[in-house]
Amino acid sequence: MIVLADEATGNLDTRTSYEIMSLFQSLHEQGKTIAFVTHESDIAVFTSRTIFLRDGHILRDEPVNTKSAAEALAALPVDNDY
Repeated sequence: MIVLADEATGNLDTRTSYEIMSLFQSLHEQGKTIAFVTHESDIAVFTSRTIFLRDGHILRDEPVNTKSAAEALAALPVDNDY
């Protein structure tokens, strides 16, 4: 299984973005390949590898010190405005 996601967290609130990234990390831990596009550096920290593209060419391919989206989600303050 390969998941291709183009701006999967675009225009989402932080909590929902972290939930999606937590799901992606869970799928990856199960052996699934996840390829996603983002322009958000706070979201890119939830991956293990970042590939920078420009005009269809790879500029850089870098490993990332991956952060846990589940931990980031748990650290968010509780919103009681619902």
